Amino acid sequence: MGSDVEVAEAGLRSIAVSLNERQPWPPLRYEVSKDTLDLVHMWTQIVGKIRLALTPLVNHWWNSTLLVTPRGLTTGVVPSGGGAFAIDFDFVAHELSIVTSDGGNATMPLRSMSVAQFYREVLDSLARLGVPDPHIDLVPNEVAVAVRFPDDVEIRPYDRDLAHQFADTLLKTHIVFERFRAGFLGKASPVQFFWGSFDLAAARFSGKRAPAYAGGKPPHVDIHVMHEAYSHELISAGFWTGSDDVPEPEYYAYAMPPPAGLAGATIRPDAAGWNAERGEFVLPYEAVRTSADPAAALLDFLQSTYDAAANLGRWDRVLLEEPVRCDCDPIPVKGRRGPRTRPRTTVSSA
Repeated sequence: MGSDVEVAEAGLRSIAVSLNERQPWPPLRYEVSKDTLDLVHMWTQIVGKIRLALTPLVNHWWNSTLLVTPRGLTTGVVPSGGGAFAIDFDFVAHELSIVTSDGGNATMPLRSMSVAQFYREVLDSLARLGVPDPHIDLVPNEVAVAVRFPDDVEIRPYDRDLAHQFADTLLKTHIVFERFRAGFLGKASPVQFFWGSFDLAAARFSGKRAPAYAGGKPPHVDIHVMHEAYSHELISAGFWTGSDDVPEPEYYAYAMPPPAGLAGATIRPDAAGWNAERGEFVLPYEAVRTSADPAAALLDFLQSTYDAAANLGRWDRVLLEEPVRCDCDPIPVKGRRGPRTRPRTTVSSA
């Protein structure tokens, strides 16, 4: 048994090394990818709104998000009548596919097109597969200029290479976020893609209710969305591709509500820092991508920002992180939790 365990653990270590050393993280420059990702943003809003319209509310809107796949993004299972369907973005083959539980399927090529055309083609495909019109809200969320999907007739560019780089970045980020998520025993969100803000994020929860949310809201979003999202204490981290105001992809981390002293906490790696205007820690994607070990650099950011916020917020870290003692000897390989990225540290203030 001991030799089997050693072989299995050596295999897992080998896989981790190959992910870091043999597959460099792709470049992703905002000014170059902006137009393609603006189009993809609207596509994901349409598909995400379909999932939102047909699924029951799950806390913090987790029923509305998209999930990362090896080739892009998916709705996962969406109920319809007595069956279900799923919609997948494939940014390797550059097509959108819809499959149904009764054996139906439809595909459409992802290409330069208008948002209105994409909207029509998706709804037409659903209708041919016997899925009724989900009657989604036709106004995009969280964008400054919101044109109804059927009225957005401008042809927008779609660059296959840039879309693939975006999907590859999401996948590599997802893998690291899942590894980080595995070290937490409390309530934790899935690693999920929010199509409104166009970011990939995951959150940990203390188990306590948060004070009533009293902050602002993004454009074209009902304030209740924020009340539901921030109903309980959380520490969240994510990745986004940037904006005209912040023209570079970034990782971010924040706490809601933010504990006193968080801005002065020492975090890692050196390229990370506090953004006072946004009230969160940020780490440029380029600093992660060009580091000697991108996965380790990102894990360091996730762990150190969590350590700072959890310590200052007086979270019960023993309850939330320490496994329950088990006298099984030996513990099966698949039942073992990996070591913590770093031991818990105290927070120092500047």
